[in-house]
Amino acid sequence: MAMDKKQTFSLWYVLAALIGLMLVQEFAQTRHTQTLSYSEFKQALLAGKLEDVVIAEGMATGKLRADGLDQILPKEKIEELKKASGEHGFTTVLVDDPNLVAQLDAAKVRYGSVRQSKWLGALISWIAPALIFFGIWWLLMKRMGGGMGHGGMLEIGKSKAKVYMQTETGVTFKDVAGIDEAREELMEVVEFLKNPDRYKRLGGKIPKGVLIVGAPGTGKTLLAKAVAGEAGVPFLSLSGSEFVEMFVGVGAARVRDLFEQAAAKAPCIVFIDELDALGKARGAGLTGGHEEHEQTLNQLLVEMDGFDTNRGVIIMAATNRPEILDPALLRPGRFDRHVAIDRPDLNGRRQILEVHVKHVTLGPDVDLAALAARTPGFAGADLANLVNEATLRAAKRDKPAVEMKDFDEALDRIVAGLEKKNRVMNPMERKFVAFHEAGHAVVAEMRRNTDRVSKVSIIPRGIAALGYTQQSPTEDRYLMRKSELLDRIDVLLGGRVAEKLVFDDVSTGAENDLQRATDMARHMVTHYGMSDTLGLATFDSRPTPLFLSGPVLPGPREFSERTAEAIDVEVRRILDESRERVTQTLTTHRASLDALARLLLEKEVVDRAMLDEVMAGATTTPDQLQTAALPLQSS
Repeated sequence: MAMDKKQTFSLWYVLAALIGLMLVQEFAQTRHTQTLSYSEFKQALLAGKLEDVVIAEGMATGKLRADGLDQILPKEKIEELKKASGEHGFTTVLVDDPNLVAQLDAAKVRYGSVRQSKWLGALISWIAPALIFFGIWWLLMKRMGGGMGHGGMLEIGKSKAKVYMQTETGVTFKDVAGIDEAREELMEVVEFLKNPDRYKRLGGKIPKGVLIVGAPGTGKTLLAKAVAGEAGVPFLSLSGSEFVEMFVGVGAARVRDLFEQAAAKAPCIVFIDELDALGKARGAGLTGGHEEHEQTLNQLLVEMDGFDTNRGVIIMAATNRPEILDPALLRPGRFDRHVAIDRPDLNGRRQILEVHVKHVTLGPDVDLAALAARTPGFAGADLANLVNEATLRAAKRDKPAVEMKDFDEALDRIVAGLEKKNRVMNPMERKFVAFHEAGHAVVAEMRRNTDRVSKVSIIPRGIAALGYTQQSPTEDRYLMRKSELLDRIDVLLGGRVAEKLVFDDVSTGAENDLQRATDMARHMVTHYGMSDTLGLATFDSRPTPLFLSGPVLPGPREFSERTAEAIDVEVRRILDESRERVTQTLTTHRASLDALARLLLEKEVVDRAMLDEVMAGATTTPDQLQTAALPLQSS
């Protein structure tokens, strides 16, 4: 920030100097001299008012006597002459007058001629302004360069690496939790940097590079900073996109400069974040904008090949898209070690929460183990955000400590979205939402292979969620059986089937449920070989990102139209059979469905204890259950 201010002031200084130079030139020309017309010059000559005259290159300059000028010159010119520091100087443009010399002799005026220096005039009129404008351009380019270093555009080929000296990263392995295996793997890197001779005494070589791969938010950058903090060596950090610029060859130049900086600061760690922006696989025959990318990647490969690891420089990189990296980067001799960081398990989430609540005042009812069990799939960044949201909510209510209720509300905010208290639904819409969510909950309770329902709500949240059913797994799962997938499809269809069963009508609220159920059924057929009709075969060759979720570009279809029709038939069969099972379940447990829906209409939120009472029939008498089983009317 200080550098930007300095550049701004320097620019204004140059502009002020330019304006000042123009004013000085104007002042120098007008302060001591008065421009006369040739007729006024001749009148002053004939009247004997000239003291001396210098003639040079069509111009005449000289001095006037002060007395009697009012008879020759206008009043305003005389006033200007009086301001000229006591000297009445003048200048005039000469015309072709053969009598001028004779008249000067007759008036006994001293006159002569001086030859002006042409190169000095050219220097003043051309070179000096050019230098001034070049200085202005240089400062402008320096400001436009911004983060390019001290030289801006003039140092565009310099590396943008941010250097953190020794413990300036502020992170050690004490700040890293939930990824014990990756931490132990990288602790060896710290030993390489601290005691290199221990590993070289038997002829071994220190690994050149360490590639950290993992989902977003799992702590890849944090882990790299912890390595530098533990080793106590300089840490050069930059992003893969910082190598790319609009000028051809800049990326390769920055790679060279980066490795020169690393060699000068050895032993050190060079960390390249988002390596996929730089190391994307090269394509055959690509031209145009891709040539710059390939030149940069080629330069990185060359530098890593020629780099001497015995000097104590280790290259670390992080990416969440390892499947698109160039194979030449991944071979031994470049990135020798690959450290995979998965989303933390139950114990890992609890450890991460313990790290983030160190400086938070917690209430006595906060159970981090229970909170970790309710956050499956959360990465380290998600858990940090959860703790921060809960702390902000408690502070907003002026609480002395963060309570478990604050964590519950923060979790609902992150998972389901912001609560829309001002969104008003008409009574019929509320009934649809209540029975929809009750259908999900009842089916989930009646299936053995699904997660327990922890909360059911009909409070609108987010953009489109009018209600939600929250399920909490009791343990981490890494494999899914066919029976579990079928039960999950049943739960997804529970809302739609409940609408049809109660109102004999359906709404648009099941759009996301149907999409997820269809995707799950299609994966069972095309990915997992769970169709008896199609057998043990897969029918989807699209590359699936390892750590990123989202739409995948369609790939070429490698099966016939007949197989495509068979896939559609199997997907439809799975969904139709699931609908029949769910219909039978909700018909059998219609009393629980109606009782839960009515409770939702009354309370809006039903927790686990209330749900247990409803499923056991404890909240309603037999007469109320019989009444609740009647369909609600549309009016």
